[in-house]
Amino acid sequence: MKAVIQRVSHSSVTIDSKIVAEIQTGLLILIGIEEADTHEDIAWLTSKIANLRIFADVNGVMNCSVKEVKGEVIVVSQFTLHASTKKGNRPSYIKAAKPDCAIPLYEKFVVQMETELERKVQTGQFGADMKVALLNDGPVTIIIDTKNKE
Repeated sequence: MKAVIQRVSHSSVTIDSKIVAEIQTGLLILIGIEEADTHEDIAWLTSKIANLRIFADVNGVMNCSVKEVKGEVIVVSQFTLHASTKKGNRPSYIKAAKPDCAIPLYEKFVVQMETELERKVQTGQFGADMKVALLNDGPVTIIIDTKNKE
C-alpha cells in the first residue's frame, strides 16, 4: 500500500462538476492499493498517518498530528501510485489491485482512518474520474509505502 500525504490549507474532490468532498486545514491522502496488501498494512498505515507530527505547534515547529489539531481528511484512491516505468514510456499498472480486491481494502482503510481520528473522513469515489484540488501547506508532502515502512 502506498500513500501520498499532503498537508493542505484547503482541498476538494469534484466528480461530474459536483464537489463531493471538501476540507480546510488537514490532510489529502492519495492511497494506492496492490494485491499483496493486507489488513495489517491498513492498521499500520492509518496509525502512522494519524500520528504523523507535521502540523505546527505554538512555536511554529512541526510537532502536532492531524489528530491533535483536529484537522480534516480526504482519502482518494489512486491506482497510478503503483505505476511501473521501468520499460518503455507507457506506465504499467500491473501491481495495482483489481477493483474486487482494492475496493474492500480501500473501504476498510477509510473506516480505520475514521477510528484512528475519532471523526468522519471524506472521500472521493473509487474508480471515478475525479478532479482533485488542493492548496499544499508548506509544502508538506510525505510518501509512505507499507512494504518499506520507512
